[in-house]
Amino acid sequence: MTDTAPTAAAMDLAPVKGMDAAAITALVDRVLAEATLAEKVGMMSGKGFFADFVADNRRWGARPYRAGGGIERLNVPALWFTDGPRGVARGHSTCFPCSMARGASFDADLERRIGEAMGIEIRAQGCNLSGAVCFNLLRHPAWGRAQETYGEDSHHLGVMGAALGLGIQAHNVIATVKHFALNSMENARFTVDVRVDERTLHEVYLPHFKQAIDAGVASVMSAYNRVNGEYCGQHRHLLTDILRGEWGFDGFVHSDWVKGVYAPYGAAAGLDIENPEPLVWGDKLTAAVEAGHIEPAVVDTACRRILTTLYRFAAAEDPLPDYPAELVACPAHRALALEAAEKSAVLLKNDGILPFDRARIGTLAVLGRLADLENTGDNGSSRVQAPYVVTPLAGLAALLGSDAIVTADEADLAAARAAADAADAVVVIAGYTAREEGEFIPGDINLGQGSQTSGEEGGDEAPAPRRAAIGGDRIDLGLPTDQQALIAAAAAAGKPLVVVILAGSAVLVEDWHERAGAILQTFYAGMEGGTALARLLFGAVSPSGKLPFTVARDPAHYPPFDRDAAAITYDYWHGYALFDRTGHKPRYAFGHGLSYANFVYRALKMRVTEAAIEVSVAVRNNGPMAADEVVFAFVGFPGVAAERPTKSLKAFARVALQPGETRVVDLTISRATLAWRNPVTHDWDVERGRYRLLVGGAPDALLECGFDL
Repeated sequence: MTDTAPTAAAMDLAPVKGMDAAAITALVDRVLAEATLAEKVGMMSGKGFFADFVADNRRWGARPYRAGGGIERLNVPALWFTDGPRGVARGHSTCFPCSMARGASFDADLERRIGEAMGIEIRAQGCNLSGAVCFNLLRHPAWGRAQETYGEDSHHLGVMGAALGLGIQAHNVIATVKHFALNSMENARFTVDVRVDERTLHEVYLPHFKQAIDAGVASVMSAYNRVNGEYCGQHRHLLTDILRGEWGFDGFVHSDWVKGVYAPYGAAAGLDIENPEPLVWGDKLTAAVEAGHIEPAVVDTACRRILTTLYRFAAAEDPLPDYPAELVACPAHRALALEAAEKSAVLLKNDGILPFDRARIGTLAVLGRLADLENTGDNGSSRVQAPYVVTPLAGLAALLGSDAIVTADEADLAAARAAADAADAVVVIAGYTAREEGEFIPGDINLGQGSQTSGEEGGDEAPAPRRAAIGGDRIDLGLPTDQQALIAAAAAAGKPLVVVILAGSAVLVEDWHERAGAILQTFYAGMEGGTALARLLFGAVSPSGKLPFTVARDPAHYPPFDRDAAAITYDYWHGYALFDRTGHKPRYAFGHGLSYANFVYRALKMRVTEAAIEVSVAVRNNGPMAADEVVFAFVGFPGVAAERPTKSLKAFARVALQPGETRVVDLTISRATLAWRNPVTHDWDVERGRYRLLVGGAPDALLECGFDL
């Protein structure tokens, strides 16, 4: 097969607003008929990233990145990529709380609204493809990028990820779910071989992907790691047998950046686009087709997926008449960031010292090096350059006045003790930064340096200077020792003491738990995090977040974790299911979160239909202030045909209640979600027998009833 240069004049095969599905199909047919092999293969790779990255002084997100698609001769548009997930990784966008924080809100409506805000800001900054939906399952809290996902439960991940993706797509931006699949560790992500059995793969690590895809999220990004011996970017079983075959996915799949694919046969395995450049594909893929090693239909099929998805979004009517730059970090989006920060905070402990009474706090000690640091999370691909960040100290100073605050940090414990002695109450800001957890950025990384036309970095330019590595998987699950010493010094003053935890996942508290009168985890709370903190501490709003993970008493109670592993087995048990199975009592269970209100549950009812278990429960706010509550519905299984978790989350809802108000909350549990994967038949079975339904807001105080299937 010979690819010849076109001689005909340029054509206009761009999509047009209002095209229906038949018109889109016809136009895609024309593109495929007119395009040369080289043009088709060109659509299957990104273009220009390395030159742009160097020109932008190696600042990720300085401009949109061409991530596939596009034939200039035919006026076919390209895919222009921007990252996430705590906002748009472009310009000076709204920085929302990290995904783990928003996971703690258990608010799918809020997450969809955040997605819509991101979609608007993406469009306003010239992009049409978003990598914001990161929802790999949290297997172990040491995972450096835990902050980019929502938690340890697959159902929760699916609901939240689908909400974000559909919100983004409401403004005709293609959303990508990532990283497909089993990408739950960071330092070894490029090489680790994750070994997994069929039940674990389908029941634990894939359901949230299917949930988002079934909801309509249109694109998938493959993971770096291997699964059962093969790299995900060229894994036929994942990309074709499961994703396209079992699930019926008709969108496109693109690789992760640079090290996402290793051979042209990845195209035949089901990968459609290599990003960010044709390091492995390009001429090699063209040659493989011409030599008969890869069928031409593979290229045509990939291009059809790309074009159909791209044209469908481009042809859809926009909700807004235009998308000016003024919409980026606009007041409405900043208000949304504040709402998310308030709803995300989890009150882990409260011995009655919160909320603070403003009239009784003449002086507040705010201690810790993180108190006045703009600490919004990872500095890797998810970094958002916000126009401003309200730090914890700034938020408290804005509420109380600078004269009412004294400060010190862990570098001078004597000064910290003196500040605590002089204050009416003490707030210690503790936790981590991007240096301790986040996307792993090696000190010798040379991304974009020189000419990069193959899988090896190279070129004639001098290498970039070596810098200190940042991010990666955590080494320790507790607070740094100097922060623990700061807490001890503050506690010695005998004043009401609140410890605020800034972190992307679970932080073990055993070494200092008893010293604190209250513990509030705000995660990485975004650009309005300091404002939210002040409002939470002083009772303008009640904490309402619930833990999306389990906080252990002993790190040995988590699954094994080796951040430098060449191979690792992911078994069925992790998170609250593992704790229930082993009998280890966590310090704070999945779903734990205190409130300034007091909620009472009664009148649990249910009805079993052919399609679902329909649940209702009455929730009353018996507390003194308005507050939100998260209602959980867990299911326990017969567990005769196969061992199953003691309980598994199958539905949740968030409800706002005024003091004295009662509302009936309705929840629906699909019968399909109760099935288990039979490794003999490779099909899904719903076991017959007695099931348990557990409903409530506190993990240790759930209403229970049974039902038969």
